[in-house]
Amino acid sequence: MKKLLLFAFAIVISFTHSLGQLKLPALSPTCKVVQEFSTSSIELSYSRPSMRNRKVFGDLVPYNVLWRTGANAATKLKFGEDVEINGLKLKAGEYALYTIPGKESWEVVINTGITNWGTDGYSREHDVLRFKLKPTRTDEICQTFTLNFVNITYSTCQLELRWEKTRLLIPIAVKNEDAIETNIDKTINHPTLPYYQVANYYYETNKHLDRASQYVEAGITANPKAYYMWNLKARIEKKMGHYDKAIIAAQKAIETSKEEDTDGEYRKMNEKLIDDIRKTNKLNPTKNSY
Repeated sequence: MKKLLLFAFAIVISFTHSLGQLKLPALSPTCKVVQEFSTSSIELSYSRPSMRNRKVFGDLVPYNVLWRTGANAATKLKFGEDVEINGLKLKAGEYALYTIPGKESWEVVINTGITNWGTDGYSREHDVLRFKLKPTRTDEICQTFTLNFVNITYSTCQLELRWEKTRLLIPIAVKNEDAIETNIDKTINHPTLPYYQVANYYYETNKHLDRASQYVEAGITANPKAYYMWNLKARIEKKMGHYDKAIIAAQKAIETSKEEDTDGEYRKMNEKLIDDIRKTNKLNPTKNSY
């Protein structure tokens, strides 16, 4: 009898251990996203339920009721720096994301309850932000609940929510100009200053083009064969209205890229830049050949 009990106990232990190792497909799998943004990043963690032939909004997800905005544990957002969400200031840190879907508008809730299981444990006292947004209807059905970062610029992006035929865009922005300028100033005398990145930042933001020109020139001086620098110089000069200099720089970009531009893509890009300048400004096609 004693041996039989020991045998049964061993079977139970073995079965329990097997269950602990068992991995089955999840109906609402967890998704983690780390999106580089501004001078830091945004981390997103949520679970993704699917429609599975169900009507979602107004049924599976009722209108005018607090929703965990996903499945299972609370959906979490972690910001590496201070941001503004829909124009409202939010300190860097980790937060729970809730929504209250409605037929005409949604209420978005940012809450500190990051350990909540869905809406269990939610308290309005822990709300940090609340605001309303209007969703849009899409022609394409999104079967699996999706959160994603879209329309990313140096200082703005949008958190996109999609499920069924509903799409909601949550605007996120940062005031990062002072921080970027401080970082550039700190690095200005460093021997490995990333001239291209700094010049391209000013070019893309359309600010301080004089500084963009200064840094790209420094980069070319440090590495005259850097064809990508010559192309950036061409684009900066074009934006500043220095069309003759832009054409010369683009021609230099073509010349210096010959060894590496095996498919001719870089040559075509610079030729198009030159052609665009000449067509727009009616410059002499034979003028300023390098």
